[in-house]
Amino acid sequence: MKKEDFKPYVPAGKITPEFTVTSVIMGVLLAVIFGAANAYLGLRVGMTVSASIPAAVISMGVIRVLMRKDSVLESNIVQTIGSAGESLAAGAIFTLPVLFLWAADGVGEKPDMFTIGLIALCGGLLGVLFMVPLRNALIVKEHGVLPYPEGTACAEVLLAGEEGGSSAKTVFAGMGIAAAVKFVVDGLKVIPGVIAVPIKSLKTAISAEVYPALLSVGYICGIKISAYMFAGGLLGWFVLIPAIITFGGGTVMYPGTSTIAEMYAEGGADAIWSSYIRYIGAGAVAAGGIISLIKSLPLIISTFRDAVKGLKGSTSKSSLRTEQDLDMRLIGIGVLAIVLLIWLLPPIPVSLLGAVLIAVFGFFFATVSSRMVGLVGSSNNPVSGMAIATLLFATFILKASGDTGVHGMTGAIAIGSIICIIAAMAGDTSQDLKTGYILGATPKYQQIGELIGAVISAVTIGGVLILLDSAWGFGTAELSAPQATLMRMITEGVMNGNLPWALVFIGVFIAIVIEVLGISVLPVAIGLYLPLELSSTIMIGGAVRWFMDKRSTSKDKNSDANGGVLFSSGLIAGEGIVGILLAILAVLGVDKAVDFSGVVNTGMIGGIILIAAMVACIMKFAGWGSSKSKANGSKK
Repeated sequence: MKKEDFKPYVPAGKITPEFTVTSVIMGVLLAVIFGAANAYLGLRVGMTVSASIPAAVISMGVIRVLMRKDSVLESNIVQTIGSAGESLAAGAIFTLPVLFLWAADGVGEKPDMFTIGLIALCGGLLGVLFMVPLRNALIVKEHGVLPYPEGTACAEVLLAGEEGGSSAKTVFAGMGIAAAVKFVVDGLKVIPGVIAVPIKSLKTAISAEVYPALLSVGYICGIKISAYMFAGGLLGWFVLIPAIITFGGGTVMYPGTSTIAEMYAEGGADAIWSSYIRYIGAGAVAAGGIISLIKSLPLIISTFRDAVKGLKGSTSKSSLRTEQDLDMRLIGIGVLAIVLLIWLLPPIPVSLLGAVLIAVFGFFFATVSSRMVGLVGSSNNPVSGMAIATLLFATFILKASGDTGVHGMTGAIAIGSIICIIAAMAGDTSQDLKTGYILGATPKYQQIGELIGAVISAVTIGGVLILLDSAWGFGTAELSAPQATLMRMITEGVMNGNLPWALVFIGVFIAIVIEVLGISVLPVAIGLYLPLELSSTIMIGGAVRWFMDKRSTSKDKNSDANGGVLFSSGLIAGEGIVGILLAILAVLGVDKAVDFSGVVNTGMIGGIILIAAMVACIMKFAGWGSSKSKANGSKK
């Protein structure tokens, strides 16, 4: 459909409630909830999920059903603010935990909430401001060319108003069930969090975690991505670990300090994974990110060129409500002020050179991210590759300029953090503006909503990170923080040259082999990098999605708005919220008061039953037992 033929759902001449106190308060609450939940999920498994559709159905459930208001544009502002908070959190957890990891090793001091908030705020605001001038070029002029899959799906959900109440109930049911499961497993501790079956002949074990969020990630991602991750896990735990133990024996291999046989006798396969496999996995993930970036280079170059060309004539003022953006003069002043603050504020360890790098890389990757999510969707946007490329380049530049040691490394991480957040926020903003364009929203209100979501999430993300670090620490079994650990390795490797490069390059060439075979590199590399117990459960969730999709007769079986996806989104949010609450109990030292592991312990049987029960719940909400009614309904 051409731009001149397009008519939004709410006409430009019609004024309806949109940017209201209700929509802002609800959006802020969802930004905090989904931001904290996504931060927890990302630090556990290295993956995050979009909050746009869950936020949309929750807002519809409250505004349309409870408040008896028929206002689709209010619901749109709610999901705009809520998803902005989730995106900022997703960008922050990829990099900022590195500062905590260094502090734990005596390198520098732990960042305080103010420092984290400032870094996150600068990245969040720049991500929105960089995207605003691109709206006319990408959203309006390219309508019908750039599909923006998540933004379009969210608009469809909001337009399906009569389903708002039942859809919202599905999300809330997932939140409640996951909250109960998480509390039973990690609070009461009457069911083990991990079930494992040793395989003595290979000196390893097949294991799986019992948490609902992992099943949900697999269900949302689908069978293909889940299977790739599981394949990476099998490669690490059933090929590389047995090979190292078998051939290593009495060898002492860096970075280990004792023989491989002694390490295995003391810590089992986990010790081999910690000392060797994670470096191989890190090399594979880094190579995968760079490969995805290189493959996207033609698209990135044409994207940037087309977007910059489209800026010409995109700043003209219009009296139509649906074409009103924030004043471009304010955008320019805001960008300049933030870049100067990044340089001048002492809590942000970035020099003038670093601030210039942020301005240049930030606008480039914001432009690329905004257009690429329109073409391939947010889940295929190579944000991690952008962050890795930025971090490598920034670290080399800082080292060459003489900014080395702790200050140089923290500066590189700060630059990488801001760029990563910019790319994530720009992509989310473009998806939300696409939703608004279809619905007939006022762009400037959405842009203000994005800024509010960025501010709120920046204020809270510091507290979330400090809380989680105090409770369990990053890089531990509870919070593996895979991307942050990778970013740390890259920065230290460039600055100090102390990486076990042989292991890293083994991972690099494994990634190259996977790419040559025509397989998507990043999910396999992430599976290799993470413990097998995570990818096993994710695989179960993916298998459930495959089974339900095969069985379904609905044309919307692959939609992000189906019942299984909404229920799974609720499971992720519920587990994340209780994870934060349990962290508070751990910090306060009262977590032992609810620990019943010494009284009741169901063992492996309890874990298996729990996984089966969670699978049954997902299948129920995905439509098990209602295929006939769905088929009949689709014939209307």
